[in-house]
Amino acid sequence: MHRSLHTAAALAAALTTISCSSLQPHSLQLASRTAGVGDLRAIEFSGTGRWYQFGQAPNPDLPWPPFHLKNYTADINYDTASARVQISRSQVIEPGRNRPVPVEQKVEQFISGTTAWNLASSAANPVPTISAQPAAVHERSAEIWASPQGFLKAALAHQARTEAVGGGSEVSFTLGGKYRYVGTLNAKNQLTSVKTWIDNPVLGDTLVETSYSDYKDFGGIQFPGHIVRNQGGYPVLDINVSTVKANPQVDISVPQEASRAPSARVAANKLADGVYYLTGGTHHSVAIEQKDHIVLVEAPQNEERSQAVIAKLKETIPGKPIKYLINTHAHFDHAGGLRTFVDEGATIVTHQPNQAYYQKIWVNPHSINPDRLAKSGKTANFESFNGKHVLTDGKRDIEIHSLADNSHNDAFVLVYLPAEKILIEADAYTPAAANAPAPAVPNPYSVNLYESIRKLKLDVDQIAALHGPRVATLADLRSAIGISRASR
Repeated sequence: MHRSLHTAAALAAALTTISCSSLQPHSLQLASRTAGVGDLRAIEFSGTGRWYQFGQAPNPDLPWPPFHLKNYTADINYDTASARVQISRSQVIEPGRNRPVPVEQKVEQFISGTTAWNLASSAANPVPTISAQPAAVHERSAEIWASPQGFLKAALAHQARTEAVGGGSEVSFTLGGKYRYVGTLNAKNQLTSVKTWIDNPVLGDTLVETSYSDYKDFGGIQFPGHIVRNQGGYPVLDINVSTVKANPQVDISVPQEASRAPSARVAANKLADGVYYLTGGTHHSVAIEQKDHIVLVEAPQNEERSQAVIAKLKETIPGKPIKYLINTHAHFDHAGGLRTFVDEGATIVTHQPNQAYYQKIWVNPHSINPDRLAKSGKTANFESFNGKHVLTDGKRDIEIHSLADNSHNDAFVLVYLPAEKILIEADAYTPAAANAPAPAVPNPYSVNLYESIRKLKLDVDQIAALHGPRVATLADLRSAIGISRASR
């Protein structure tokens, strides 16, 4: 078992035996009575508002993109350290951005002990699918113990330190030996904020701060009418609570699919001599062999994936170091493994605005789950650019082009191999399964990609998308955006 899951297992086990202690400070006892903690084993609360997609800012200097929340319902079982959050959401199109037409997405997020998973569906894919979410375990556990009643229960069970601050109190404790929680009680003994820190492969020790206000009586339970959660410096949730239920039936069993954590297995598929498509998960990379080194396109997800890619490259292209790592954009699922390649000695090649962002966030502490770079303390080397950049060994050119005016991201690149006529891109176009029908409405990101290919006069035979089930062709891209053979 991964060491972080060992910690989560111990944490879940400890928190299933929570009980009130008469030795706790008076303010904490009063707050717990006010919140009805003593007889509360589970809670449900619902509301509407905004949800924000963490790690997916369209620009390194902008907040996480917003979604309208038609429904947000959280069911928490404190005795079993488990929860289900049901979300119905649709993306808000920010002014000046050309995004896909919003569709309602229905997502259920689960955690039970050390296992996290999602159940998701949409109008385009109405059959719900289960996906394991091992990276979300600590974030979702934090949502349980940062909830008003959850925080007070955990504080009572873990010898919380309480001190007077202004007209209220500050309550702090540590779970699992390294997860610190700090809460603030006001003069009415209401919990007004909770701070905790979780690990993120991009940001390191990441502050999650939840604010509670507008307390009301919901059928005998004192609960906040307004909840705002910030993560990584920007909002991730902002809801107005409409209903609260005490002790609902919350029985969450782990489905078999959720217990199978995604494998870090990497498959090397040859696209051309010295060009390998590295698959084996939801995110891909491409390795390009040059005279005395390797150029790798993309380091997605996390260190575990990057370690697996490094091992596969040592097997596939032995004896050559990874000299360059080309990063397509700063979304966290595409940048989560970059730090590993800094430690490996690779130079990070990225669009110019991303360099300053990475230099700023990579100095954050990584004490909760130290990665290779945190242990080595190496300094990152960059080659950043605007427009066009070429990496060459004198025999093989690798062209990197800014993907201009694509609303998915403002600091976005594609990679092109002119000799092999291979295009490498992420998120602008994700090929569907072979023979799948074209979308009814073209994705504007894909339309922009096709227009960019034409403007740059790129002769493309293969498209190695960094998501999706297969290598595509330019004809596949044309079909996906509704361009017929006759109209080319």
